[in-house]
Amino acid sequence: MKVLLINGSPNKNGCTYTALDEIRITLAAEGIEADFFWLGKKPIGGCIGCCMCAQKSKCVFDDKVNEFTALAQGYDGFIFGSPVYYAGINGSLMSFMDRVFFSASRQDPHPFRHKPAAAVVSARRAGTTSAIDQHNKYFLHQQMPIVTSRYWNMVHGSTPEDVAQDLEGLQIMRVLARNMAWMLKLIEAGKLAGVPLPKQEEVRMSTSFIR
Repeated sequence: MKVLLINGSPNKNGCTYTALDEIRITLAAEGIEADFFWLGKKPIGGCIGCCMCAQKSKCVFDDKVNEFTALAQGYDGFIFGSPVYYAGINGSLMSFMDRVFFSASRQDPHPFRHKPAAAVVSARRAGTTSAIDQHNKYFLHQQMPIVTSRYWNMVHGSTPEDVAQDLEGLQIMRVLARNMAWMLKLIEAGKLAGVPLPKQEEVRMSTSFIR
């Protein structure tokens, strides 16, 4: 069982990384492998609504998005990490997630459906809960069980050294990691016991509110 830790910060080893690395260490102690996926510093464009992914089964722009979705098939769970700038996830990560989840929904097998996910955010002070809520909407749309901790998944500080002093925040990361490991083990046990995945309705209903 493997978890992919997505570092959406342009700072590879900054505050967001510090929170995710605490998760990685705890997952390892629980027997779960974890790898990092860093978005990097290059700008990531947003979705242009061309819907070519429906034909190509991938985004028409061949960048970090397609690199990630190709990797995602091999992972059992995902934790997305973001710095908080203006009470939301940072721009590159938002563009990335828009395109990842829109294009992935056209793939078969689906790389995310029924796989546990969680969001982690890092801020100097405030705006964290709205950023977590923003993350969670992607997971809800893709039928991904959301893994919880004992509080909202956030750390505080302006530097990695600050985050290291946020003892409550780091504990929240460890609890989140253990809950992720527990959920993955339950899903694996269900597979071994022959519990089938939920049945998917082939025709998706779309209600228009314009009459």
